[in-house]
Amino acid sequence: NGSSASVTMFVSPQPVEATDDAFWDQFWADTATSVQDVFALVPAAEIRAVREESPSNLATLCYKAVEKLVQGAESGCHTEKERQIVLNCCRLLTRILPYIFEDPDWRGFFWSTVPGAGRGGGDEDDENARPLAESLLLAVADLLFCPDFTVQSHRRNTVDTAEDIHSIDSCEYIWEAGVGFAHSPQPNYIHDLNRTELLKLLLTCFSEAMYLPPSSDSSNTNPWVQFFCSTENRHALPLFTSLLNVVCAYDPVGYGIPYNHLLFSDYREPLVEEAAQVLIVTLDYDSSTSSSPTVDGTTTGTAMDDVDPPGPDNLFVNYLSRIHREEDFQFILKGVARLLSNPLVQTYLPNSAKKIQFHQELLVLFWKLCDFNKKFLFFVLKSSDVLDILVPILYFLNDARADQSRVGLMHIGVFILLLLSGERNFGVRLNKPYSVRVPMDIPVFTGTHADLLIIVFHKIITSGHQRLQPLFDCLLTIVVNVSPYLKSLSMVAANKLLHLLEAFSTTWFLFSAVQNHHLVFFLLEVFNNIIQYQFDGNSNLVYAVIRKRNVFHQLANLPTDSQSIQKGLQRKKKTPEPISRTNSQDGVSMEGSRPAAPADLVATPGIDKLTEKSQVSEDGTMRSLEPESSQPPPQGNSPSAVSDGEPWSGEASHPRRDRRRLSSASSSGQWTPTPDWVMSWKSKLPLQTIMRLLQVLVPQVEKICIDKGLTDESEILKFLQHGTLVGLLPVPHPILIRKYQANSGTAMWFRTYMWGVIYLRNVDPPIWYDTDVKLFEIQRV
Repeated sequence: NGSSASVTMFVSPQPVEATDDAFWDQFWADTATSVQDVFALVPAAEIRAVREESPSNLATLCYKAVEKLVQGAESGCHTEKERQIVLNCCRLLTRILPYIFEDPDWRGFFWSTVPGAGRGGGDEDDENARPLAESLLLAVADLLFCPDFTVQSHRRNTVDTAEDIHSIDSCEYIWEAGVGFAHSPQPNYIHDLNRTELLKLLLTCFSEAMYLPPSSDSSNTNPWVQFFCSTENRHALPLFTSLLNVVCAYDPVGYGIPYNHLLFSDYREPLVEEAAQVLIVTLDYDSSTSSSPTVDGTTTGTAMDDVDPPGPDNLFVNYLSRIHREEDFQFILKGVARLLSNPLVQTYLPNSAKKIQFHQELLVLFWKLCDFNKKFLFFVLKSSDVLDILVPILYFLNDARADQSRVGLMHIGVFILLLLSGERNFGVRLNKPYSVRVPMDIPVFTGTHADLLIIVFHKIITSGHQRLQPLFDCLLTIVVNVSPYLKSLSMVAANKLLHLLEAFSTTWFLFSAVQNHHLVFFLLEVFNNIIQYQFDGNSNLVYAVIRKRNVFHQLANLPTDSQSIQKGLQRKKKTPEPISRTNSQDGVSMEGSRPAAPADLVATPGIDKLTEKSQVSEDGTMRSLEPESSQPPPQGNSPSAVSDGEPWSGEASHPRRDRRRLSSASSSGQWTPTPDWVMSWKSKLPLQTIMRLLQVLVPQVEKICIDKGLTDESEILKFLQHGTLVGLLPVPHPILIRKYQANSGTAMWFRTYMWGVIYLRNVDPPIWYDTDVKLFEIQRV
C-alpha cells in the first residue's frame, strides 16, 4: 500500500522538492481509499512530527494538495482518475488542517501566498497572489457545482462537449427544490457522497474557530467563513440555497413506507447533517453589532433606503434575512418542524422510521432564521404551526432535564421559547387545545398547549439538575410574557404554578441567595396578569390561589429582622421540594459524548442582559421602556453585574462589590442577607391585586361551604366561574413583556455551543479528536 509507506518517508527531515511529482503523487494516486482509511493511515503523532521536524514538507504537501483541487476545479473532473485525486486531496486536507490550526505558529500559513503555486505555475500575475486559503475555498465552491461529479450534467452527449465549469450558471444546478428553485433533481447517491466529502473539508476549514479561546469581541470574525460568504465566491447564492433546501426537504421517514430505511441505505442523511452543520457555521454572525432594521422596518441608515438595507457582508446571512415569499417560509417551517418532530414519532411504531440525530443543529438553524429574518418570525407566529415547533422543544427539554451532559440543549430550547414569547401571538397560540399525545413522563391533563408548557417548566425546575438554575429566570420570564393571553389554565397547571410559588417563597430560599426573590416577583406577575386580564376563564387558577392563600399572607408578613433571617436560613430541611440555587461548578460533558465532550459552555448573560422591557398599549402595540433607575448607577459598573430581573425595583443591577450598601459581605467574602436588603424588595412585592381578590372571594367561598356543608370543589368552581371582580380590583397594571435582545454574550454562547455540538457529532472520522481545542474544555468520559 503506497500511502502508508509514503507517510513515513514524509517525516524525513530532508525537504522534498515541490517539483518531485513522483513523491507527492503517491499521496493522492491511491484508488481504493475512504476518508476513514486516510485517518487510519495518517496518525496524529506523524502529522505533529512532520510539523515540528520537516515543516517545509508539511507546507509543500498542503499547497500541492490545494493545487490538485484547483486543477480539478479548472478541468471539471471529467475522468474517474481526476475525481479520485480530488477526493483523496480533500480527505488528506481534512485530516491535516486541525493540526495546522492547533499550532499558533502555523495558523497564518494558509493566509500567506505561496510563491509559484498559482494557477499558471511560474508567472506572477495577480491570480497568483491569492492566499492558499482563498484558492482552497474557491476550488471547493467550484467543485460543489461540478457536472457529473457533484451535480447532474445537463448535457446528454459525450465527454467532448462537457460543460465548461467556468461558463455554467450554478443557479441552474441547485441541489434540491425549495426556496427559489422549483426543480428537484434525480437523487444520485454518488453525487451525495462527493458533496458530503467536500462539505466535510469546508467545515474543517471553518473549524479554526475551535482553536481560539472564547472572546466576546464580536470583531473576531472567522476569516474562512468571511471569505467564503463574500462576493468573491460566485457560488454563494446557489450554495446557500442548496444547503437550506437539502436540509428542509429531507424526509427521514423513508418516503412514507414504515421500515423502508432498513431496506435501503440512506445516502441523503450524511449530506443533510453536513449541510446543516456548514449552514449554521456560515451563519455565525453577531446580529447585536449590525445595523438591523428597527421595528417598523426602517433602518438607522439614510433616508434614501427605500428598499431593504444592504445588510451584512456575509452573503449567507444577507440571503437568509431577505427570504420573504410565503411559500418559502412555509417550506422552511414545515421542513424544520417535520425533522424536529422525528424523534417524537418514533415511539408509536418502534424503529419504523429513521431516527435523526441532528436536532441540535436544527434548533440553532431555527434560532438563526428567527433572529435574522423578522418576517419569518412573524410568519411562524401567524398560525398554529408554531406549536409544531413548540411541542418538540418541550419534549427535548423534558427529556434532557436530568442529564447534565445536555445542558446546552436545554439552553437553546429555552432561548428559542424566550424569543417567541416576546411576541403577543405566541401567547394567543398557546390557547389551542393539546390533543396529540407525545410520549412524555408528565402528569396527565386535559387542556391547552399553555398547560403543557407550564407542566414541563415545573418539571424542569423541580426535577432538573443543579446546572439548570441559571435558566429559572428565563423559564419564568417566558411564563410572564405569555400570561396575559392565557384564557383558561387547567387545574393541574394552576397547582404547578402555586407549587412553584410555595417552594420559592420559603424564608430559607428567599434569604439564601441575592437574586432568589426575583422568582417570586415573576410568579406574582403571572398571577396578576391572569387575574387582571383573563379572570373570566381562569376559575381553576383563582380556586388554587384561594386554597393556597396562606402562601400570600406569609409573603406579606415576611419577617425582616436579623434574628428571623438567621432562623430562616437554618430551615432548609423543610422546603417542599428540592429546589436549590447554588452554583455547582462540576465540569460536565455534552450530549452524545463518545470520545470526549466539551465541558462548561461560556456562561449565558443574566435575564436583564438577555431581555429588554416593552409595554403593551391598549391597541396591542409595544413600546420599548428605557430601564429606569431611581439611583445613579454605581461606579465601575462591570459585566459581572448580578442579574436583576425585576421591573418593579428602581435598583439597577449592581456589580457584586457594590451590593454592600444593601447586604453585608462577611469576612469570608460570602454574601449575607441584612434587614435593609430584605426591606428593599419586600416593600415592592406586587401583592395588592391578589390580596384584594382574597378579601372579596374568601368570605363568599367560606359561606358557600358552611351553607351547603360542601367539601366538593365542583360547586365552588361553578361559583367562581360565574363570579366577577369588575370594579373591585385595583386599576389594571400595564402589561410588561421582556423581549429577547441580541448581545455579544449570547453570540459567544451560541458559537461555543454550536462548535461543541459539531465536535461531538463528527466521530466518524473523528476530525478534531485529541487536538488542542481552545474554545471549550474537553472532558474525558
